[in-house]
Parts: sequence; structure tokens; C-alpha cells
Amino acid sequence: MLGKSKFSLNHADEEMRTLVNNTDQKTLAVWAIECAERVLPYFEKSFPEDNRPRRAIEILKKWLETGEFNMTVIRQASLDSHSAARDVGEDSPARSAARAAGQAVATAHVSGHAYGPAIYAQQAIYRASAPADADAAVAKERDWQYRRLLELTDGR
Repeated sequence: MLGKSKFSLNHADEEMRTLVNNTDQKTLAVWAIECAERVLPYFEKSFPEDNRPRRAIEILKKWLETGEFNMTVIRQASLDSHSAARDVGEDSPARSAARAAGQAVATAHVSGHAYGPAIYAQQAIYRASAPADADAAVAKERDWQYRRLLELTDGR
């Protein structure tokens, strides 16, 4: 039986790192939302009554719309989403999706958190994939993430 290679959270390549470092915080927040929302169904399908990860994303959207920053609200939304991930227990696509949402909302505080939703989305896809398809699925997601951030920054 063919097994998966071990997934590492250090998959950000130099091109992506440069692009993220040269992108403004609000654009990164939009990208973080999109990365997290791509995998959020893994969580919501398994835990339909638990809205903590969705709420984290909604709070980040509100920050983008209003510009109002409330550290207490943002921090609590992030902690709640990560708590939802811990409540999942085992490593799974649902757990990674909740972590993606928790990192996404934190982008309102520090733009560097935008890496988190991208990496956790890759991890969710990796965990949801059959062993023979996992590496290709992650590469496809990483490619989408890079192309999408390029689109959001007009190719800067």
C-alpha cells in the first residue's frame, strides 16, 4: 500500500513568501478568507452545529468592511476557532479547516498570519486526499493560492 509522505507546515516557497511580504494587509485578509473558505466545508460538514470557524471568517470580513479593529473580538474569534480545532481531536481535514479560519481572522492583527490559512488549507486537502493523490492535490492548491494572490495584487 502506498502511503503519504509526511505533511509539513513549512511549504511556503520563496516566490510566495516574497509576494506575501509585498502585499498590503487588507489584500492579505481577502486572500486569507478565500483560502480558509475553500476548506471550511470539511469542518462544517462534520460539525454543522459549530459555527466558531465560520464566525472567525465573518469577523474578518466585518473588519474589512468597516475598518473597525477590536483586538478583544479578533483574538477571541481566533481562539474560539482554534478551540473548535482542538475539539475535533484527531488530525483531520476538519481540524485543519478550523485552524485555517482561526489564522485567517488573526490577519486583521498581524498580516503575517495570512500564511496560516494557506498552509492549513493545504494540510486539510492533504488529509482529505487519497494517499496516491495527496501530494498532487496539495501542489494544485498551492498553485491556486499563488495565482489568486497574484490576481488580488494585480500581478505586482
